[in-house]
Amino acid sequence: MLGSWILVVFCVCLLFFFIRIQRPKNFPPGPRPIPILGNLFHFNIKNPLKDFEKLAEQYGNIYSLYIGTKPAVVLNGFKTIREALVMKSGDFSGRPQSLSMDVTKGKGVIIADYSLHWKEHRRFALMTLRNFGLGKQSMENRILGEIEHLITKLEKHAGSSISPQTLFHDAASNIIYLVLFGTRYEYGDETLKAYVRLFTENTKLAQGPWAMIYDALPVVRSWPLPFKKGFHNYSRLETLTANMINKHKTTRVPGKPRDFVDCYLDELEKSDNESTLSEENLVSYIIDLHVAGTDTTSNTLLTAILYLMVHPDIQKKCQQEIDEVMEGKSQASFEDRHNMPYTQAMIHECQRIAITVPLSVFHCTTRDTELMNYTIPKGTMIIPNLSSVLSEEGQWKFPHDFNPSNFLNDEGQFEKPEAFLPFSAGPRVCLGEGLARMELFLFLVTLLHRFQFVWPEDAGEPDFTPVFGITVTPKPYRMKVRLRQPSRHI
Repeated sequence: MLGSWILVVFCVCLLFFFIRIQRPKNFPPGPRPIPILGNLFHFNIKNPLKDFEKLAEQYGNIYSLYIGTKPAVVLNGFKTIREALVMKSGDFSGRPQSLSMDVTKGKGVIIADYSLHWKEHRRFALMTLRNFGLGKQSMENRILGEIEHLITKLEKHAGSSISPQTLFHDAASNIIYLVLFGTRYEYGDETLKAYVRLFTENTKLAQGPWAMIYDALPVVRSWPLPFKKGFHNYSRLETLTANMINKHKTTRVPGKPRDFVDCYLDELEKSDNESTLSEENLVSYIIDLHVAGTDTTSNTLLTAILYLMVHPDIQKKCQQEIDEVMEGKSQASFEDRHNMPYTQAMIHECQRIAITVPLSVFHCTTRDTELMNYTIPKGTMIIPNLSSVLSEEGQWKFPHDFNPSNFLNDEGQFEKPEAFLPFSAGPRVCLGEGLARMELFLFLVTLLHRFQFVWPEDAGEPDFTPVFGITVTPKPYRMKVRLRQPSRHI
C-alpha cells in the first residue's frame, strides 16, 4: 500500500516537473505558479482586489501571474498604467482570448480586438453619438425627460423606503435606448427587465471565479458549468436586440436618420466590401453600447446615494449649493456644474470611491514590448488595476476615505487630479464617458434638489462590501425618500 502511494506521489512530481511553467526571460516577477492551475489559488476569486493589493506590496507596481498556463501582467499605480495605456497604447490595446471574447465572438466594440473592425466601429460610434447630441442641449433634454419619470416613481414612495437596485439601471437604460432607437420603456416593462438582468449577470460572470476557471482550464469549457450561462444570456440578448432592430426597420426612411440605428443602417447601405459594418455586427454593437451606457452610470448612482445617506453632512452641503444655483430655475443644466464646485467634487468622489470598473476590461499586448524595464511578449494578458490608482497614496489627499476635498483646491474650487481614471485611459477609454458625466451630474443635482435620502432606521448597519465583476456593484440596500419641496416645478 505504501509503495503504491510512493509511486503516485512520484508520478505527480514527475508530471509537475515536465509541465512546470517557465517564466519568459526578463518577465515581471510574481508568485510561483502551480502547473496547470497557475496562480488561481492565490486569490479570493469572489473578490480578488485585496489580493492584487498584497501582491503589489510584495512585487511592486508591475508583476506577473498565470491564469492556468497563460501569462498575465498586472499593472498598478498611475505612472505604470499611464505609460502602458497612454504612452505605449499601440502595444497594449489588444484584447485577450477569454470567456468574454468567446461569448461575444469578438464582435461589438468593447471586447473586440485591436483591429480594423474595432477602429471602424469605435470611430463611427464617437462620430454618431456626437452628431446625435452628446454634449448638446438635445442630450440634456433626453436625460432630464427621463429624470422626470424617475422623480414620479420616487414621489410615490415619499415618506417610505424603496430599493433602488434596478431603478437607476432602468433609467440609464432608457436614456441609451432613446439614443439608439429613439424610444423608451416603462419601468417594470418585461423587455427592459430581461435586458438589464441578462447583461448584469454577464458583467458579474466576466471577471468572476467561473470566468477564471474557464480561462485557466480549456479542458472544462465543454462541461455544463455556470459559465455556460454567459453564452445563454448573450444569445438571448442577441435575439432581443435583433427583434428591436427589425421592428425599427419597419418605420425607417433611408437617408433620414432619427437615431443611432438608422445612422448605422444608412452607413451600411453606402459601405463597400472592405467595410466591417454588417447587420450581425450591429446587434453586438448595440449590446455593447447599451452596457457601456448603463452599467457604470447606474452603479455609480447606487454608490452615490449609499454614501450620501451615510454622510448626511455632505448631502446637506451639496443641497445648499444646488438650491442657491438653481433658485428660480425649473431644471438643472449641465452648464451649472461650473457654479457647483462642491457638488462636482462630490460626484467625482463617488466615482472614485465606487471603483466601478476596478480591473478595467483586460487588455493584451499586440507585439513584443517593454514596460518599466521588463520584457512582455506579444499576446500577454494585461490587467490594469484601476482601483490601485483611485486609492493610490500620494495621488489623493484622503485616498481611503469618502471626502469631496479630494477634488477641491485650497480655494474650494473644483480640481480633477490626473489620477482620476474611472473610465480607464488611452484609445480604449470607455465610449460612454461623456454621456456618463452628463447623466451623473443631472441625475444627482435634480434628485438632491427634490429629495432627501435617509438611511432607514430598521436597515441595520450599512454594508460597503462590493459585489465584484467587470463592474462593481454595492450590495442591495433600501433608501428612505423624503420630499424637500411640497410642490413640483413645472
